[in-house]
Amino acid sequence: MPEHTLGRTIRAYVALTKPRVLELLLVTTVPVMILAQNGFPSLWLVLATVVGGSLSAGSAAAFNMYIDRDIDAHMQRTENRPLVTGEVSPRGALTFAWTLAVASTLWLWLTTNWLAAALSAFAIFFYVVVYTIILKRRTEQNIVWGGIAGCFPVLIGWTAVTGTLAWPPVILFALVFLWTPPHYWPLSMKYRDDYEDVDVPMLGATRSGSQVGLQVILYAWATVACSLLLIPVANMGLLYIASSLVFGGWFIYESHLLYTRAVRGTEPRPMRVFHASITYLTLLFVAIALDPLLPF
Repeated sequence: MPEHTLGRTIRAYVALTKPRVLELLLVTTVPVMILAQNGFPSLWLVLATVVGGSLSAGSAAAFNMYIDRDIDAHMQRTENRPLVTGEVSPRGALTFAWTLAVASTLWLWLTTNWLAAALSAFAIFFYVVVYTIILKRRTEQNIVWGGIAGCFPVLIGWTAVTGTLAWPPVILFALVFLWTPPHYWPLSMKYRDDYEDVDVPMLGATRSGSQVGLQVILYAWATVACSLLLIPVANMGLLYIASSLVFGGWFIYESHLLYTRAVRGTEPRPMRVFHASITYLTLLFVAIALDPLLPF
């Protein structure tokens, strides 16, 4: 058992929240708030929404690690998670997850509005119950539908500003939904043996490289097509138009390379697509943030 110093314990609890995932939360939430405001919202509102969203996402991640601790112990990618190493007890993780869930909901309700709080609470429920408990170990389409939970930050960001929903955040919700499979399936190709060992049917572990590559291509094209819908609906300007075409074209190109390599029997290099997908989404949402601030 590891030595439980205060600093190590704090780091372990922070690790339960999957901090790298929280980075994507910021990338998708703040730009949508700027788009909704058609300018800069108040700094307090942005801070309140980001804090509430981070607590919500951290809660979902902690619940996920608590539920999946049995399989995490047998996967190279997850064998150092706090519940596996014993740095956090199952009871401690569950208490932490529930505390964050309640705190995030109340915080968003008090600092933004009831709709943002309700969407946040539903996102936690969807990720924990629908994805982690019901879908993850039963179907190779798990990440397609389970990924819906990761789409909620765009809705929460928009409703925090406006108090209502509209077509622009719905389009961005669909964009993140379509983006999630070509983002995650290459990762599951990389850790194919891990998923096979724990009998979790991720598509990258159940299908051949060429079959996965084809699915990645289809979803990448659908993602870019969806991004273009935002242009007429939200009256986007030249920066976003150029960004969606250039960065989207690059994302599609990398997806085709993955498929081509798999068909030819060479190393498909799936992590190249995985990292490209993150860069694509980041740059696209940066364009969403900057576009309303420009005169063209």
